[in-house]
Amino acid sequence: MNKTVPYYMYFCFFLFCFYSCSINKYIPEDDRLYTGAQLDIETDSMITNLDQLKTELAAVIRPEPNSKFLGMRPGLYFFYKNQQEKPGFLNRWFYKKIGEKPVYQSNVKIYEIEDLLRNRLENNGFFYSAIVSTFKETKRKASVNYKLKVKEPYVVEGFHLDSLGVPIYSAIKKSIATTPLEKGMRFNLSHLKLERQRIDKELKTKGYYNFNSDFLVFEADTNRYKKKRFDLYLKLKPGTPTPAIVPYKIKTINVYSNYNLQDSSATKIERYQAKNYIQEEEFFKSSRLDKYITLQEGDFYNSNTSKNTARRLSTIGAYKFVNIQYKEIDSALTDSLGVLEANIYLSPLTKRAVRTELQAVSKSNNFIGPNLALTYSNRNLFRGGETLNTSINFGYESQFSSGDQAGLSSLEVGLKTELIFPRVIAPFGMGQQFFKYAIPKTKTGLGINFLKRSQLFTLLSGNATYGYTWEANEFITYELNPIAVSYNKLTNVTDEFQTILNDNPFLQRTFDQEFISGLTFSFTYNEMVDTAKESQFYFNTSFDTSGNLISLFDSEKTVGASKEFLGLEYAQYGRASADFRYHYNFGKNREQTLATRIFGGYGLAYGNSVVVPFVKQYSSGGPYSIRAFRTRSIGPGTYNEAVDGTSTGTYFDQTGNVSIEANLEYRFPIYSFFKGALFVDAGNVWNTKPNPTFSGKDEFTSNFINELGMGTGFGLRIDVQGFVIRFDLAAPFHDPSLPKGERYDFKFDEPLLNFAIGYPF
Repeated sequence: MNKTVPYYMYFCFFLFCFYSCSINKYIPEDDRLYTGAQLDIETDSMITNLDQLKTELAAVIRPEPNSKFLGMRPGLYFFYKNQQEKPGFLNRWFYKKIGEKPVYQSNVKIYEIEDLLRNRLENNGFFYSAIVSTFKETKRKASVNYKLKVKEPYVVEGFHLDSLGVPIYSAIKKSIATTPLEKGMRFNLSHLKLERQRIDKELKTKGYYNFNSDFLVFEADTNRYKKKRFDLYLKLKPGTPTPAIVPYKIKTINVYSNYNLQDSSATKIERYQAKNYIQEEEFFKSSRLDKYITLQEGDFYNSNTSKNTARRLSTIGAYKFVNIQYKEIDSALTDSLGVLEANIYLSPLTKRAVRTELQAVSKSNNFIGPNLALTYSNRNLFRGGETLNTSINFGYESQFSSGDQAGLSSLEVGLKTELIFPRVIAPFGMGQQFFKYAIPKTKTGLGINFLKRSQLFTLLSGNATYGYTWEANEFITYELNPIAVSYNKLTNVTDEFQTILNDNPFLQRTFDQEFISGLTFSFTYNEMVDTAKESQFYFNTSFDTSGNLISLFDSEKTVGASKEFLGLEYAQYGRASADFRYHYNFGKNREQTLATRIFGGYGLAYGNSVVVPFVKQYSSGGPYSIRAFRTRSIGPGTYNEAVDGTSTGTYFDQTGNVSIEANLEYRFPIYSFFKGALFVDAGNVWNTKPNPTFSGKDEFTSNFINELGMGTGFGLRIDVQGFVIRFDLAAPFHDPSLPKGERYDFKFDEPLLNFAIGYPF
């Protein structure tokens, strides 16, 4: 099937050539097809940012000519074909998808375009410029040439504040002290509009609740100068109302902690920290809620403080809607001061919720089966915004394959409880000045998991965490877990699996380390939250250490043997990773994205450990990694399990303490919520201390670039308001497990289909 694709593409190419060349016969005899415009600028002085000016001028040239593809106009062709008496289903379908109405010479209103160009020139300080436009015509086509003779621009000589009333005069005077408008700058109308908006934004932080940027007027005076210079004056528009030019103070703050739009009759008021908390029954403790509200009675109105309060209240996790409204007290208005009443309406989420997830799991070792997860959530557990999440999961998998491993099964049962406090719980006090943007959350968690692999082993594991997460600003998030403990106990080991462990001492050591206790820290800078940005950066780095503190209290039962804590052998290691992503959004409405990712990780075992625990090692391959290879199926290094070892179908040892991955993906819209993607992935894992079982093939060396697993493919995504169901079809073209000279082999006839939720990066 794939071999026929190039012939089909050639056929389409020649078909479009034929289509596009035949459009001339459809052009009316008394008209011509418009093919675009050329813009020439002739100046009598040096102009800064000339390319930027050209771009702004070109943006007003209308209409846009019909689009071209490889010199052809297929959209125009299908428009003409659709006008026939019987266009046919195929022509109607193509017209609906790519058809375009023709743009003729008669559609071009050159005098209107000249007025727009002249207006844009004047907005940029180029007054009294001349514009000459002419058509360039052939038998069937026409274009326009706009020739602009641009005069020397007017520049700012001085910026002054006109006389204004008190008290707004002093507020605006302080604001223009930091104005970006400087002497020598070219007159620019857009800069003046931005300056009005900047001043308005600053006044909104100084109490001027009713002010609007439209109340500010700029006037230019050229009478004092012979050359093209002018003085700029800022003044208030005549008739500006009094409420707009006086600051407002907040007299009263009312907080409706349990607001219901259908029933807003709560009358019970609790006075706390100079605020009125209004709730018929205590839904949220006032002492807990007060820390999130940065508004204060007696303060001047401040738009930033209001937004900050709304954001902080939204992050609690107990409220569905947060609405802050201000009411003017007209009777208290004077010529110098206004008074506001602030009303904070908080509509809670449903306190209890149950979520059920059912998944069908298919793994690279041929294990297939269902997985059921049930989660119960209780929001605002202790009336302080606390959230309790309790999850129970049950999974059963069976291995369907021929050979000795047929019939293997896996049973997994897990229980996890997480309690989140929307505040800092610590043995030491932390002032509010550290968390002006958002209050940190304290997360505690306990979990236990039972895993039984038939004919192999039973693994009982438990974990406990205690830590904090907080947002420093819109883009930066920190997460610190000073307590991260896990316990793993391997039991019911069969003779078959014991043989595997005996043959692989490194694997044996990863299971011997039953106790892991340490600290984790991560830093995230994420611009992906700003969907309007053209260029978006994401960076995450995390650090993980274990065993350092408990090494002070360990014991050594046998000289030379591993040390123990509370009778358990503990792991001691350090691990660091970095994940860098860059998205470039372009095209109409920025619906196309070029997404890149580079990931690197390194783990170091020391002290009581000779190898990093298995659960802390890196693996490569899968729907969120190298999609042309199955999960955990790459590496380590050039190791090939089927050739170099005994294949058990468990791939426990296809991990390493070093990981490098790189991804490149082009994302584009198809139709409605259907999106497409083309991608290339590369990556692998290695060991810095070679595993003797792998004969040195897993060692990380300077030749790592030639040991990357590489693949390419295309994907289909169903993106409904941010919820993404993803299908990626990928095939490898470089397999490091093959002998040298055979690794580059594009196996397009052996693609791998990946199904996942969410974008890979």
